[in-house]
Amino acid sequence: MTSTKKRITAVLTATVLTASLAVSTMAAEAPDEPVRVSGYKGSTLEVGERSGLIIGPSGIDYTVTSSDPDTVAVEQVLTFWVAVAKGAGTAEITASNSTGECGSMTLTVGAAADSAPLEVPASGDSAGLTDNMEIRQEMIRLINQTRKVNGVSELPVNEALMNTAQTCSNQRYTWHHSPEESKAAVDAGYPYGFGDNLTVFTGTDNAAQRAVDNWSNSPGHFQTMIDPRCDCIGVGVTQYDGITYCYMFVGIPNSVNFYA
Repeated sequence: MTSTKKRITAVLTATVLTASLAVSTMAAEAPDEPVRVSGYKGSTLEVGERSGLIIGPSGIDYTVTSSDPDTVAVEQVLTFWVAVAKGAGTAEITASNSTGECGSMTLTVGAAADSAPLEVPASGDSAGLTDNMEIRQEMIRLINQTRKVNGVSELPVNEALMNTAQTCSNQRYTWHHSPEESKAAVDAGYPYGFGDNLTVFTGTDNAAQRAVDNWSNSPGHFQTMIDPRCDCIGVGVTQYDGITYCYMFVGIPNSVNFYA
């Protein structure tokens, strides 16, 4: 079987953009829920861990509470909500909006592991899988906002794709490296096909907005960003020596990663 992974390359002023899409079949649409709550690190944390909460639809103010703050506390950091694992147990995290609509997720907290969390260094620089979280969360918000405006469902965060995207951005690629990207997805625990966008630009200010603007202004990248077949998302951002490297991976579960 031959991969038909699509390649589109666009060059903007002082900007490098590349996009690719894995072979796939149609995937089921995500369920239509009033409020969706998910965690960057999934539904399981260790004592002492922090995990950003992804709440949708985007662009709405939410009140977030924990059923057991001694197990999982919630904090608001700028415009984002963060879950903080305090003690072993289970807690329900609920997000509600001004009209009374709400959604929830259950977080389970276990004892802290003996080993430190995995970090993947960038060549010549120290960079971890949880770097630049505020920029990455803002990028997800903007991508989901773009999807909503274009009539497709917003995407929940997938931890494996978040790690995949950050692993790839940490390599500071300026064009797609298909085998390495596909292997990174498998190594992170995502075994299916995917679409991915890459953009590289000079400067570090307004990185999330610049990345999404670049993809929106390039037809191929835009189509990957609003692909209705996708059911989850992960993004990565690396800033090094005044240059910003951004990746977006969108998961397509009914598809094949030919490098798996």
